[in-house]
Amino acid sequence: MASRRIELLLNRTVEHLGLVGDVVRVRAGYARNYLLPMGLAEPPTPEKVEALKEARAAAQAEQAAMRAARAETIEKLAEITVRLVRSCNDQGALYGSVTQRDISDALVELGYDVDMRAVRLSQPIRRLGENLVLIQFERDLKQEITVRIVPDREIEGEREEETEEAATPEGETEAVEPAAEPAASE
Repeated sequence: MASRRIELLLNRTVEHLGLVGDVVRVRAGYARNYLLPMGLAEPPTPEKVEALKEARAAAQAEQAAMRAARAETIEKLAEITVRLVRSCNDQGALYGSVTQRDISDALVELGYDVDMRAVRLSQPIRRLGENLVLIQFERDLKQEITVRIVPDREIEGEREEETEEAATPEGETEAVEPAAEPAASE
């Protein structure tokens, strides 16, 4: 079954579709169920296209300014490490998870204008440690940052590892023998 496409003139800028004043071809269902009822588009006529030329020029200038600001933000993010403090168990598993919103909020607190949709996580972070996270505004405006998740308290395993490292002289390794199994009585 072939999908029918219709031409519409955008009255407002629609993300991932076009700017105000653009004539776009969309599927009939998208137009009928979303664009037309919301007043975002209408059938194009030469008079309407001409009337929206000024709005289109303003939208293009706004988009160029936004792109320049995003490019500047991407340059600043090059060497940044975000540190988030979270509750976890002794094995390093978080009680909750770190999501796109958490990372976005942390970047905003640091003074970077990063929307939640620009943070690309394949899945929420559920363990302590360092993670590389992609920040992508557009196809060519992207940067990987380091997100370090640290515990909100001292963890048992870390304290034991630190004391073992301090007890072992530098350059030597400590061999750990497996615990002897109790003899089976017959």
